[in-house]
Amino acid sequence: MKRRIVPVAVLLLVSSLFCVSGARGAIAYVDQGDVEVGLVLGEPTGFSAKFWTTANTAFDIGLAWSFGDGGHFHIHADYLFHNFDFFEVDSGNLPIYFGIGGRARIQDEDSRIGLRVAIGIEYILESHPFSFFFEVAPVVDFAPETEADINGGIGVRYIF
Repeated sequence: MKRRIVPVAVLLLVSSLFCVSGARGAIAYVDQGDVEVGLVLGEPTGFSAKFWTTANTAFDIGLAWSFGDGGHFHIHADYLFHNFDFFEVDSGNLPIYFGIGGRARIQDEDSRIGLRVAIGIEYILESHPFSFFFEVAPVVDFAPETEADINGGIGVRYIF
């Protein structure tokens, strides 16, 4: 019974977001103050949020679970720069982005803190307030020892 609750809740959330998406109208462009909230699947998998500080810059935050190395909790925050002119699309918007930030990997005996460099692409729908993204982020952990890693995933976010 408990295994069915999570998929049903996610389905209800996504369908309710589609129902209210008409209220926002065409939004192919984001602006200062817009917020995106959603999910990312990959390494790690979890929740993703983006807070637009200008029409071209944003803070990205992730709270996720990594299934590698015995499993651990992952928190990251990046400051991102977006280029909306790199790709032209007929509908919506397709910026590429890059940025720098930090990551904390929390595990019982092997917690780490490091630097992330995020590189990605995001498709912002014109007819609904949703965005889809793909991201790769090399990581260099500095504490407690130096070690390299890579994060990446695909995701979807609702734009408020």
